[in-house]
Amino acid sequence: MSTDNRTILLTDIEEVRNNLLPITFTRPVGAIRMGIFTGAERWHTLTGLPTAFSTVDYLTEIFGSAPAPDALTVSAHFIANAELASAVTALAPGDVLVSPDGEEIARYGDERSRAIAFAGKLTAIHKLYDIFMLNDEVLRADFELMRSGIEPRRPSDTNRIVGPMEDLLIHPDAGPVECANINTTCGPVYIGPGVEVMEGVSMRGPVAILDGSTINMGARIYGATTIGPHCKIGGEVNNVVIMGYTNKAHDGFVGNAVLGEWCNIGGGCTASNLKNDYTEIKLWNYPARRFERTGLIHCGLIMADHSKAGVNSMLNTATVVGVGVNIHGTGFPRNFIASFSDGSASGFTEVPLKKFLDTARRVMARRDVELDEAHIRLYSTLYEITDQYR
Repeated sequence: MSTDNRTILLTDIEEVRNNLLPITFTRPVGAIRMGIFTGAERWHTLTGLPTAFSTVDYLTEIFGSAPAPDALTVSAHFIANAELASAVTALAPGDVLVSPDGEEIARYGDERSRAIAFAGKLTAIHKLYDIFMLNDEVLRADFELMRSGIEPRRPSDTNRIVGPMEDLLIHPDAGPVECANINTTCGPVYIGPGVEVMEGVSMRGPVAILDGSTINMGARIYGATTIGPHCKIGGEVNNVVIMGYTNKAHDGFVGNAVLGEWCNIGGGCTASNLKNDYTEIKLWNYPARRFERTGLIHCGLIMADHSKAGVNSMLNTATVVGVGVNIHGTGFPRNFIASFSDGSASGFTEVPLKKFLDTARRVMARRDVELDEAHIRLYSTLYEITDQYR
């Protein structure tokens, strides 16, 4: 039995967390899902150590507060891999692990007596678009971790598999996967427990579909895409990361995008990921309070938790949507929509907190999840500080 009592303490770096708003309004950086795992799940899988979060005060009731004793403090935006996990767990008290440019990756204890340069491969998220841009790399690595612990189920003969069969991992507890076209030549495909893949679905890896999600008939899924737990997906998605409990169940396109939890994309809604003139995309940055250059020509929708886009909505390239937003009507709304807003291209009004909570309660009940008092307090705090981010 292991006597290692250490904890991986995933610590939000303020500058990084602010650059990852609005996704980090409702979760620590270490709870962001990419590939197959959240950051915390990945660190635990690789080290066997328990994880905890050090984040802003209003998130600690739900995500826990920092443990005092024997913590390996890790900057949460660094993505764990086997080499990095080994270097972190090898730290002695007083050791600090730093990147080649001097950024602190991890430390053991509060003393800083020795700096150790990490020479291995580093992957980190600093900007919102890193979440989908790096998803290909992270998903492939997570697939290898998952492959080592699961005896996969053989796909039904009704499916058409193109590419290496060993790169298709259907969890033994997955739901029905029938009459689907699955291509693993470009990357692996993971289908998790309780997932249903309906007839006529086409997917091209790398793709991960996580616990309890449903892929509706005729859906087209391009890599690198992560569909988190308990989602319903239809239409066309391309290089999208969905945190979980989100519906995009109907026709319409979303690409090069990040969607939070409890979102809904209405039938026919399309979110552009490319400007007509193919010029560089600018994306709203919360701390700078302006649109900043990304160096990208492909960047789509960034939507935080509990936001919705109605039937046949049209969203411009790189639209950033805060928490608790309701978009409806014709025309293109502006490219940045502050949290707790309701409206369309003609304008937005503030959503009363009670109305938001009533809607959230109904939405969550459909998945047999209760809107508990802790989450009510979280959203109430966010509501109070929203004006700081408009």
